[in-house]
Amino acid sequence: MQSSTTKPPRIAVLADSDTRWKWGALTADRIAPGPSMEAATREDTQARPALNGFLLRGRATPTPRQLEEVGVRAESLREVTAVEFLRAMAEESYDLVVLALVGGGVQAMLQGLGRVWEGREKRPVVVTGYVGVVYEKLADGLLLRHGADLVLANSRQDAERFRAVYEGVGADASAVTEVALPFLGGAAYEGEHDPYTVVFAVQPSVPDSRKDRTYLLNRLIQHARLHPEREVLLKLRSRPGEHTTHIEEQPYQKLVQRLDPPANFRLVYGNMGEVLDRTDLLVTISSTAALESLHRRIPTVVLTDLGVREVLGNHHFVGSGCLASWDQLDAGHRPAPDEEWVARQGVATDGSYATAFDAARERIAKLLDRPGGPEPLTPYYTPATAAGYLPGILARHHLGPDGSVLPGAPSADKEPGPVRQIVRRAARGAYRHGVQRVAPVIRRMGEL
Repeated sequence: MQSSTTKPPRIAVLADSDTRWKWGALTADRIAPGPSMEAATREDTQARPALNGFLLRGRATPTPRQLEEVGVRAESLREVTAVEFLRAMAEESYDLVVLALVGGGVQAMLQGLGRVWEGREKRPVVVTGYVGVVYEKLADGLLLRHGADLVLANSRQDAERFRAVYEGVGADASAVTEVALPFLGGAAYEGEHDPYTVVFAVQPSVPDSRKDRTYLLNRLIQHARLHPEREVLLKLRSRPGEHTTHIEEQPYQKLVQRLDPPANFRLVYGNMGEVLDRTDLLVTISSTAALESLHRRIPTVVLTDLGVREVLGNHHFVGSGCLASWDQLDAGHRPAPDEEWVARQGVATDGSYATAFDAARERIAKLLDRPGGPEPLTPYYTPATAAGYLPGILARHHLGPDGSVLPGAPSADKEPGPVRQIVRRAARGAYRHGVQRVAPVIRRMGEL
């Protein structure tokens, strides 16, 4: 494998949902040594990193529409199992591998990659991280990601927390690298639009109950009625039948059908950045859309109506100056963010965002140029340190305790035939039906 200084790097991104594909692909672009795909011109194709996408097969595998909405292009894009991905990494040459997966998936791939790269003269640099705000399962998620060459932290605050966790268990914390959220950007807010536009950015899993979601919808519709001169938008993540990173049991699209919204209320899909281009007030429970909005200095509100609670994730915004209720918004309240809090969250409103990925890019370049390449992958979890935990994580991906492929793992020597494709689609449809229709009914019966 040649150094990144002599040719554009080849990058592989493995993602398990539309959100993580967006994070992984944009992160790869920003941290790749040399000119970024964003900066390179169409004519200067020799300077562009070659991005190859792999979508991990599962319940949240992105649909073509979701991939199109993300707006990230790749040289190739294919759906794979974990075993298929490991086979590709054994057979193909890459400079950089970005693992945009849940923690268990990252750990399985680290163990599997360590196995397939044994004895190789040089291996790719492996990078992982988080899509957005980390407000739950901090220790669990971090230790499952330990072993990557770079564990990216999206803010100064996260970098400090990550290092504290690793050092607290006696693990090497040198992989923690401070960056920023890769999807920030867009023009700064310059004043009210005509019409004034209020956007409520929903989340697939927060809140999760029909009662709470119906409450939020009713308040949004009430706001539209109270302010007929405003355009009120419900920004949705996925269409019915699609899944994102989290399971959505009570889609807003179905709940709104039972209500009678006014003419100035609309449902919208599409790229969040394009929606923010016309936003005057962004409202959410705890979505990372709030950070995108704050980055552009758009007035941003994190709702307190359902409480400020860890389960909602809005506790992360304590001290931000953005917490407010629908009653306050109906009365005309405009939040003023705390600048010190904003700066600690990787939201670079002072123009420093342009250099936020420099440290990661330089570190990757040094690893690629190191004689012999990067050191072997050394995750914190091993059969010796986590004998009761690690085997189960690996088995979900058809890997043994040593990272090798288990006998009987699904074969990937050929593309699935028409019958297998039909069965796969039917199975996904049944799963989603179970999540959206059957599971809530069973849960309600259990509460009787």
